[in-house]
Amino acid sequence: MKQPAIFIGNDSAVLMQEAVQRILDLHNEAIQARGVFHMALSGGNTPNAMFRRMAARQYAGQFDWSRTHLWWSDERYLPPDSPDCNYNMAYDALIGRIAIPAANLHRVQVQLPADDAAAQYEADIVKLVGLVSDTALPAFDLVMLGLGDDGHTASLFPGTLARIPPDKLVIAHYVEKAAMVRITFTPRLINAARHVSFLVSGTAKREILARVLHGPHEPDSLPSQIIAPVNGELTWLVDRDAAGA
Repeated sequence: MKQPAIFIGNDSAVLMQEAVQRILDLHNEAIQARGVFHMALSGGNTPNAMFRRMAARQYAGQFDWSRTHLWWSDERYLPPDSPDCNYNMAYDALIGRIAIPAANLHRVQVQLPADDAAAQYEADIVKLVGLVSDTALPAFDLVMLGLGDDGHTASLFPGTLARIPPDKLVIAHYVEKAAMVRITFTPRLINAARHVSFLVSGTAKREILARVLHGPHEPDSLPSQIIAPVNGELTWLVDRDAAGA
């Protein structure tokens, strides 16, 4: 496994600028190489500032939205109009502010039964995201992830990894800590990506970040540790508050 790259920004503004610039660079690289850019967004509060920066005039005009496809690495199984859906949070901060075709937005169909929604999302990914011959799996150009204060990422929570069928790319499962069903990419799908980036900000993440990066390898307790792209690149984008010393 390749060692991950780590970028430390002096503050959250520098971190978000770096994150957006890296997304733009990978977007340009993917479109030049394959004519399309498939990016999976993360949920939670941390990426909102990044989304707003992507939608700002300085950057929005540099993206070819007609060849950019947006997906979600996980989703809360809530009514489609719930403000707590990751899709709707991204819509408020990014999607509603850019000229991206509706056909390029791939949200989880939460109006379906949860298992059916997961199966449909997996089928859509296999159909639309290009397969890589080395793994015979769909390879996203970029999967963005966050880091929970318990070490979870996407909707891969402590104590849940053993329940994930090894052949699945997307699953629906009940998360006791969140007290709800979540639909999530599995480690198998995330680790097939060309690039995976964690975005981590704030002093509240300092302790868990240190444990994930420098502590014992205990992925069942710290699911973020299971993220290790097979043939791709892993990058941690963190600010000084999260990095500490």
